[in-house]
Amino acid sequence: MVTNLLAINPVAFHLGPIPVNWYGIIIGLGIVVAYFLAQKESVRRGLDPEFFADLLIWAIPISILSARVYYVVMKWDYYSQHPGSIIQIWNGGIAIHGALIGAFITAYIFTKKRKVSFLKLADIAAPSILVGQIIGRWGNFVNQEAYGGPVSRDFLESLFLPNWLIEQMYISEDGNYVHPTFLYESLWNVVGLVILLFARKLNWRRGEMFFFYLIWYSIGRFYIEGLRTDSLYLVGDLRSAQVVSIIGITVGIIAIVYRRMKVKPVIHYLDEEKPAATKKKNNTTNKMKSKKK
Repeated sequence: MVTNLLAINPVAFHLGPIPVNWYGIIIGLGIVVAYFLAQKESVRRGLDPEFFADLLIWAIPISILSARVYYVVMKWDYYSQHPGSIIQIWNGGIAIHGALIGAFITAYIFTKKRKVSFLKLADIAAPSILVGQIIGRWGNFVNQEAYGGPVSRDFLESLFLPNWLIEQMYISEDGNYVHPTFLYESLWNVVGLVILLFARKLNWRRGEMFFFYLIWYSIGRFYIEGLRTDSLYLVGDLRSAQVVSIIGITVGIIAIVYRRMKVKPVIHYLDEEKPAATKKKNNTTNKMKSKKK
């Protein structure tokens, strides 16, 4: 059994007999922060203030379900022999790629119903998705999971990591420290977030912020996944996250090139609708003018 004598207690507190884990709190915090950032930006871009709230009512449960389904499918050799464990999500076992797939499909259908451009929504949400992932990865830290192979303490110290984090990376049967791959991915996403926030000011073409997110996250995940010891596998040594990452990179590049060459007219991130607040102000002004006449 892998142990760490200094491990953080994964249970934050109890509500009666029900334990509330830090993992759930951190994931929830990531969702809340991501929502408020996306909602604020969506209003600036002319969407209804309730748009993202209405979307999340569907997206959150569907994403959790799809994250579990993805994990179970990838571990079917086990779950086919233990079908009663399939619904036991409280024992762990969700995959971020499954959650993203579920969220993207839900958002696509939702935007079609509301007659809003999916790529417009995706561009607005891309930085917020990264924020959610940046925060969410620290849930893995508390759970002592999503780490890599063995490294020396000297290696971790060379990364200028604080001592409290280094001590938590002592997770090994053989008395070794391990790669904090959760941290690598969190920091990679921080860099991606900075680039996307800067891209808003550069006014990239519609869809390119989302496709950049797809490419950026997939590149980082591909290499970081290679360091992990808890990967999900498709066949043999073929890691599912790396396959999905290659698909994400390919789709993102092809989509950007195709839209640059073929899609007309060109719409940029800051083009089109006025922010909702401005619209409301203009409507009020027009009504006052009409009354004066």
